[in-house]
Amino acid sequence: MVEDSLLVYPDSVDFLLLRALLLDKLGRDREATDAYWRVLKRDPAHRIALINLGNQLYIAGRKTDALKLYMIAVIRHPGDPMCHVNLGNLLLKMGKTAKARVHFEYALKLDPKYRHAHMGLSLVLPLLGDPEQGTAHRAASFEGRCILSLPFRGEQRPITVLLLISVTGLCVRFGDYLSDRFFRVHMVATQFYNPGIPLPPHDLAVNALGDVDSDPVALAGARSLLRHTSVAVINPPEAVLGTGRCEIARRLAGIPGVMTAKTISLTRTELSSDNLGALLASQGLAYPLLLRTPGCHGGEHFLRAESSNDLPAVLDALPGETLLVLQYLDARGSDGRSRKYRVMMVDGQLYPLHLAISDDWKIHFFSADMADNAQNRAEDEAFLNHMEAVLGATAMAALGQIQATLGLDYAGIDFGLNQRGKVLVFEANATMAAIVPGPDSRWDYRRPAVERIHRAVAEMLRGRAKANPLPAGRL
Repeated sequence: MVEDSLLVYPDSVDFLLLRALLLDKLGRDREATDAYWRVLKRDPAHRIALINLGNQLYIAGRKTDALKLYMIAVIRHPGDPMCHVNLGNLLLKMGKTAKARVHFEYALKLDPKYRHAHMGLSLVLPLLGDPEQGTAHRAASFEGRCILSLPFRGEQRPITVLLLISVTGLCVRFGDYLSDRFFRVHMVATQFYNPGIPLPPHDLAVNALGDVDSDPVALAGARSLLRHTSVAVINPPEAVLGTGRCEIARRLAGIPGVMTAKTISLTRTELSSDNLGALLASQGLAYPLLLRTPGCHGGEHFLRAESSNDLPAVLDALPGETLLVLQYLDARGSDGRSRKYRVMMVDGQLYPLHLAISDDWKIHFFSADMADNAQNRAEDEAFLNHMEAVLGATAMAALGQIQATLGLDYAGIDFGLNQRGKVLVFEANATMAAIVPGPDSRWDYRRPAVERIHRAVAEMLRGRAKANPLPAGRL
């Protein structure tokens, strides 16, 4: 019908756009890209064509070209909040956080209730040091409803997923694995769920709530919701509830070949008490101590006190009325440098993700001495390609038991090794992500390892959905 109309009206922007939209909907990306270009040849300022072509180019990995189109859309349509949000989303993905914030905030000036702008700010503000405002914007993005359905752009019947998320805490980045070519995703903010809300038909439930220390209300909502479906659940809330930092330290401590950091939760009053020394001694803790705000990750609000003299300054620098106090585990090797390994657990298998090497006790791959140190990258590459040989039999057996104990379908373990080969567990939970490396050729050696993890997650999601072939709704 559209093709016939174009034969009669070959210059019709409306028919050209309709054809592009249909091709886009069917997931025929190359043809859709060409069709959007045809629209722009007729109308260079066409808002939908600029935005959708930008989306196509981004999917194809052409971020710079996509950025140009989004910027043209903002220049040609400065009063359209969608144009600003699309540009903001791409800037955020490119690491230009402050610039992304400008466009999300401008979109809200244009439309204070624009949900996608609120969602953008909920992602940007925690990265800029304002997690509280980020939480408020995430809540605003779901105001008045708890289900947000994302578009599907594939050709065949999709796998329909309920993605359980939180508006207040850290969520697992399952969105990285749920391609809109294969999955139709209904995001459910579980804080707002009540049993009277009907669930859309679905094949699979994926629990993206990974941090028990910050998400107790959301996890309770997820447990309530899952009583109303019979499909398979990835990362059941009951398993996540056992991964709080204090609980993990206790649960894993008895595994052969494992050392965990004794972890307790103390109030500021207790930490400022004259009896603190006796309290710490009764719990088997001694300086140096690590202190962190519950619910924070990535090294945020995480400090070290070498002695009681350091404690007042540490307390002043950390937010929160209750803090976690952890025993320091020494992960330094014979060369005096600390190493932190990350292994992902997917569907019962272990996958190496990275090794970070640093002179500092607090190690993260992005801040460690990796980018400019070829020797460290070579050591990382050896770990990725020969994990069993690098870690040794004792550590591999310990990691297998950690995975079995956690009972999670998707999670990660951050750990070091002491000089006797024991696993020093720093963290083990579902919040960890396998982020695709940037275009820098120095990270080419890491790409196969990350791709293996992404394939394993995709296979798990599809396999679990096939085990429940009939769509399920509210019982």
